[in-house]
Amino acid sequence: MQSLHVDLGVRSYPIYIGENILSEDLLAPYIYGRQVMVVTNETIAPLYLDDLRKCLTKFQVDVTILPDGEAYKDLQHLNQIFDELLSKRHNRTTTLIALGGGVVGDMTGFAAASYQRGVNFIQVPTTLLSQVDSSVGGKTGVNHPLGKNMIGAFYQPQLVVADISVFKSLVDRELSAGLAEVIKYGLIYDEAFFCWLEENIERLLARDSEALSYAVYRSCEIKAEVVAQDEREGGIRAWLNLGHTFGHAIETHQGYGVWLHGEAVAAGTMMAASLSQKMGCISSDELNRIRLLFEKSNLPVIAPDDMTPEAFLSLMAVDKKVLDGRIRLVLLESLGRATVTDDYPQDQLNAVLQGQ
Repeated sequence: MQSLHVDLGVRSYPIYIGENILSEDLLAPYIYGRQVMVVTNETIAPLYLDDLRKCLTKFQVDVTILPDGEAYKDLQHLNQIFDELLSKRHNRTTTLIALGGGVVGDMTGFAAASYQRGVNFIQVPTTLLSQVDSSVGGKTGVNHPLGKNMIGAFYQPQLVVADISVFKSLVDRELSAGLAEVIKYGLIYDEAFFCWLEENIERLLARDSEALSYAVYRSCEIKAEVVAQDEREGGIRAWLNLGHTFGHAIETHQGYGVWLHGEAVAAGTMMAASLSQKMGCISSDELNRIRLLFEKSNLPVIAPDDMTPEAFLSLMAVDKKVLDGRIRLVLLESLGRATVTDDYPQDQLNAVLQGQ
């Protein structure tokens, strides 16, 4: 087992990464009262809920089982968590445990931030994407029909347990979706990691445990470094949104869950990289390397055919990075370094939105 530390002063917490590491000894020190509410979904509960219960024999354990999918990441289903907490009379010392992917983690974190004005919570992410991205950093929330993740809070967990043994049950499409976020870390922060991914993508797709452990560790390490510098996204943390402004527009337009988050991020990252290349920040060869890595990861590299530039711009205008009416984009300053800017030629953006 390996561990990382997210350094946020009094809100600091550890991330444990390894195979078959879920245990009572690991969880119990981070549960402060006797009550625990496990939030999971219909897919994950039959696979891992019993294993988690075995780690919680000292506590009163209640369970909320949500429907599975991005389409249910909304205020209506968030209220399902509150209903269970209140009906089972959970108090301010309760601990919420998110057992699932990014949807479960985001909703559980938001519920923890809101219930009785803030209670303890722990992340036990069960997908590659949630292990390397959404479980770390404290972004929580739900979607709205007009925009993704527009309602939420910054609220840090007490602990993240990333057990890579769960990848054995992950369908291929979900594994590929997680790789989109892994590739992002190399693009924005670490060119050497990007090169490692180029050399090891086949091992990752084959679920080689050593390769997956390193990919999760390095991704979490990068995110922890970035979040420690900028917890509330006033600067460098926005780099983590490479491809997301385009990607969130795709998800909203297509309907939440039609494209997986990682799939939309992959296509969105290609759009950001294409604009970066048009602006002279990266070369055509580097753009092709990015495209090839996404293709090898079985991820889309172009936006949906039915999305017009007007549809993109309308949805991107709702993005959280919009400032004073100007859409700010995360672009590549070079391979391995990102930048946030609203200084881009509009005609070049339009060309990218038209698929040119």
